[in-house]
Amino acid sequence: MQGLGRLLMVIGVLLLIIGSLLYFTKSFSWLGRLPGDISFRKGNFSFYFPLMTSVLISLVLTLLMYFFNKK
Repeated sequence: MQGLGRLLMVIGVLLLIIGSLLYFTKSFSWLGRLPGDISFRKGNFSFYFPLMTSVLISLVLTLLMYFFNKK
């Protein structure tokens, strides 16, 4: 069980680092503005759902998991 805790902590730190890089650098400014992302504004109401961004991130993570779990 101790190994699982350590793994979760490492994953959390990696997500924090990646999130900070994405937030403070503008190199991935296109992420979240892909064609297929749903955006709706009317008056003081706005709705945004990053559909294609979610699909792209899912595809990349699936490929990474596939290649790292391949034996």
